[in-house]
Amino acid sequence: MRAPGFWWQSEPAGLARLLAPLGWLGGAVATHRLTRPGLDPGVPVVCVGNPTVGGAGKTPTALTVAQRLKALGRHPVFLTRGYGGRLPGPVLVTPAHRAVATGDEPLLLARVAPTVVARDRRAGAELAVAAQADVVVMDDGFQNPALAKALSILVVDAAVGVGNGLCLPAGPLRAPLAPQLARAQAVLLIGEGAAGEAVALAALGQGLAVLRGRLAPEAESAARLFGHRVAAFAGIGRPAKFFDTLRQIGATPVLARGFPDHHAYSVPEALELRRAADAGDLQLVTTEKDAVRLLGTPAGEILGPVLRLLPVRLVLERDSATRLDDLLARALARR
Repeated sequence: MRAPGFWWQSEPAGLARLLAPLGWLGGAVATHRLTRPGLDPGVPVVCVGNPTVGGAGKTPTALTVAQRLKALGRHPVFLTRGYGGRLPGPVLVTPAHRAVATGDEPLLLARVAPTVVARDRRAGAELAVAAQADVVVMDDGFQNPALAKALSILVVDAAVGVGNGLCLPAGPLRAPLAPQLARAQAVLLIGEGAAGEAVALAALGQGLAVLRGRLAPEAESAARLFGHRVAAFAGIGRPAKFFDTLRQIGATPVLARGFPDHHAYSVPEALELRRAADAGDLQLVTTEKDAVRLLGTPAGEILGPVLRLLPVRLVLERDSATRLDDLLARALARR
């Protein structure tokens, strides 16, 4: 699904206003779900979620959380729904899995820590504990009430914030912002923007910690693309962010093609991208998330031999890194 443009306008207008009653109804249902008590799986659960749909940087944040937990001597196991994958789970991700089975994000997570895919979060938590987890890190699932969370961090793209402030389908919010903030302990703003600062003010008003960071391209990959004319494509929440990053590192996206988030590339699409790159003498480049989705597919066989990646990593501001470590330590100490 590609998010409609009216979601990200600063004020509701047009179609958003027409859909607003549906948004209010859906928001009321989602708010009620948030109040349901969750199961304690026997180990702390750290949840990294979004108040909105769409890419904001949840997976890079979850990876950072797991790495910092490892530095504290813990054994984190990721738990994720595996959006876009066929397996309902619970299943422990292995190197033999492909995105068609597990979804793309679990394959990235499994490079850092053991990863469980499960649509039933309680069953997934049981498998995570069986896999020797002493802390479960949920990538998404904040609005899912199945598990009790020791720490919940809401990730916000500061450039767009919560868009027009309405709930699905009128806007990008999964539930009204205030009740979501009431059940979180921290908000992480990624990037900069007035829309994000408005969310920060609301979070501070409810006593939440406000963390700040940015998604930075991996230095070696960025250096290899510097000065190159590229054919860029991305099937992520906001492809324009990826194309902007390429420009910032000194690459020139002559072709910039965006696809819906979690897009499964077809052979005709791959052939079209390859031909366009060859015709313009362009370097094909995409995201790490798109690359794992292409792995083991016919489209991947076409694009893989000439494809370069530009991975990004979350870089926290120094004070925010210290604050995150403190939040994690407190959540673990409650056990």
